[in-house]
Amino acid sequence: MRLERISDNKFKIFLTFDDLIERGLADDLMLENLPGMQILFHDMMIEASDELDMDLSGILTVQIYMIQAQGMLIIVTQEDLDEEDDYIEMQVTLSERKSLLYLFADFEDIIQFAKAVESLKIDSGSIYFYQDHYYLYFSENLPEEHIKEDLIALLSEYASATVVTPDQIFEYGKPIMENKAMLQIRNFFS
Repeated sequence: MRLERISDNKFKIFLTFDDLIERGLADDLMLENLPGMQILFHDMMIEASDELDMDLSGILTVQIYMIQAQGMLIIVTQEDLDEEDDYIEMQVTLSERKSLLYLFADFEDIIQFAKAVESLKIDSGSIYFYQDHYYLYFSENLPEEHIKEDLIALLSEYASATVVTPDQIFEYGKPIMENKAMLQIRNFFS
């Protein structure tokens, strides 16, 4: 579990699939075991509170994003509260991100990845530079499921999962190649 404070009243938690399994949160069982999920989320909030030195009480807005092939991103916002509040009420929103966003250590890794996905006939993708890292983004319009699984396996080999959201990349990142990035990389570096 990775924690990051965003502001005085907001933080995010990123859980990989291994973290989810370790905590008993297999995505197909999450909605079936709501009491168990509530206990696990309460425990995660206490752990985050301790590690980030935040006093969590009152109303917490919890946004949960299932990130395909990466895990779960949880953004927690503590609403304005009365100093005498001695309870926690969570308002939870769950959504699933079908797009893919991966962090690459350096540009050479993207070049090698683009060559590796040529056999999958994948020409799409967008590359952004943000906070000294390169990010490769694939929209929801990805190829057939079996090709998508191969793509995710290759991404895991060349890149890392990231807690950065596509919205952050689009707003703050510098676009390097916005259309057909894999094709452009192969054309420029083959």
